[in-house]
Amino acid sequence: MAEEEIWVFAEQRDGRLQRVALELVGKARAMAGGSRPVVAVLLGSGVEGLAGDLFAAGAEEVLLADHPVLKFYRTRPYADVLVPVLQERQPDIVLFGATALGRDLAPRLAARLGTGLTADCLDLALDPQGLLVQTKPSYGGNVLVHITIPRHRPQMTTVRPRVFPLPPLERARQGKLTRLTVDLVEDQIPLKVLEVVPLPQPAVRLEDAAVVVAGGRGMGSKENFQLLEELARVLGGVVGATRPPVDEGWIGADRQIGQSGKTVAPRLYIACGLSGVVQHTVGMQKADVVVAINKDPHAPIFDLATYGIVGDVKDILPALTARFREFKAKGA
Repeated sequence: MAEEEIWVFAEQRDGRLQRVALELVGKARAMAGGSRPVVAVLLGSGVEGLAGDLFAAGAEEVLLADHPVLKFYRTRPYADVLVPVLQERQPDIVLFGATALGRDLAPRLAARLGTGLTADCLDLALDPQGLLVQTKPSYGGNVLVHITIPRHRPQMTTVRPRVFPLPPLERARQGKLTRLTVDLVEDQIPLKVLEVVPLPQPAVRLEDAAVVVAGGRGMGSKENFQLLEELARVLGGVVGATRPPVDEGWIGADRQIGQSGKTVAPRLYIACGLSGVVQHTVGMQKADVVVAINKDPHAPIFDLATYGIVGDVKDILPALTARFREFKAKGA
């Protein structure tokens, strides 16, 4: 039994390791501080080659379950593989990405193991007693709460992608690869994958963009969102939004940033006509530089902003776009 191990579920899709897996390994290693083993758990088919990235990110051991039945994610076979090894090894902490997969798998495991689970965390830390302190929004996103699981193990949590930075990958770092015994038969799995149809992807995904131009209710209309599109096009960025414009139908739900949307961490975030309530800012607070444009000088977004512009977005955005076009024309 290794009670002090910190485990990270290393999510992969189509044989590609997801960024959140490396983010969580890096965070686990930082929390452990060398005093606890960091173990990554990797499931799939033909995915052994991904273990090197997990070692490079800081994992000391990779538990590998490689089997044809695990090629596509399905809740039952993944849970059937993980529950016995969790019961045998009894790790202290298990971390999952708050992705569609993690949000499905983690509750199933927590229920089978009779332990607690905190969902959609924005930060993690260990208290002086070694308990995992899990920070997440609550009460409609109006407050951040700190949650611990003192009496049950493992302590389990899902963490939003991009709230932690990618760790530096040290390719010389080695670790222990432990192959798990997988006793699965495809005919005994009731859910079948008949076809995988990939959705069309934008040239740059919102969560991967280096520049995000985001609009709020203060944009006033769907037509005014074209001002954001023009600025984003000049800067090579992507347009995002708070929840009210999505609810109004001004922009698609796939562009929503915040507690009930996506988390972004661009180099430049331009916040246009949005007040800066915590439900939104939890999704963009990791941006390197924040430029806020709002006609209310007391808007909360100015507390987060690196630079602030007080004025009407409908006047300021065209002027900014024109100036940036001039810079691009000069090769700046």
